[in-house]
Amino acid sequence: MRSKFSNVVWGFIFIIIGILYAGNTFNLWDFKLFFDGWWTLFIIIPCLIGIVENGFSTGNTVGLIIGILLLLSSQGIVNSRIISKLIVPVIFILIGIKIVFKDSFNKTMYKSIDMNINRESRLEYTAILSSQKDMYPNEQFYGASILAILGEIELNLMNARINEDVVINSTSIFGGVDIIVPSNVNVKISSVPIFGGASNKARPCMTANAPIIYINATCIFGGLDSK
Repeated sequence: MRSKFSNVVWGFIFIIIGILYAGNTFNLWDFKLFFDGWWTLFIIIPCLIGIVENGFSTGNTVGLIIGILLLLSSQGIVNSRIISKLIVPVIFILIGIKIVFKDSFNKTMYKSIDMNINRESRLEYTAILSSQKDMYPNEQFYGASILAILGEIELNLMNARINEDVVINSTSIFGGVDIIVPSNVNVKISSVPIFGGASNKARPCMTANAPIIYINATCIFGGLDSK
């Protein structure tokens, strides 16, 4: 079903950090985890993982560019005033590109997910320094990609028609995601919690062969709740 790529990447990151710190003990090198702008890696790395797993999407691309710009600013490579002025234009440009090349983006999205689950196009929700609430209409739901950076997203699926298994990929970085599900589905969550967490509060559906919502959550100083 879902690629374990993100889990493997985060696992190797922590292994490498542990080895580098161990090298300090034996005076093999002088490794320092914290550098100017180190915190931007918690934006850059998840967005890179999302792009590798799911292809280029507006949310992950915007998050990656913002993370890189903030890192360059922290390192003094680019003036912070220029960065603050560039962030909004970059977001508008990328949204425009997404609109123009929408079909091309849809073809590459979710290429790593088992294509037997939801061949139809999926939706994309992004909240950066903002909040978003969406009540899904009484239509077929095929899955979604969610990105919340310093923001909140609430996706209400109570009216959605879910007749088959669907996949929701969610990344929350210093943000929160709430997914409200109907009573006729079951929810299974696979999470990568880094100073954050995901919880499944949805009541199980006892109907045989009930559709399953698979939620793949990466929570970095953030959280996800399914209700």
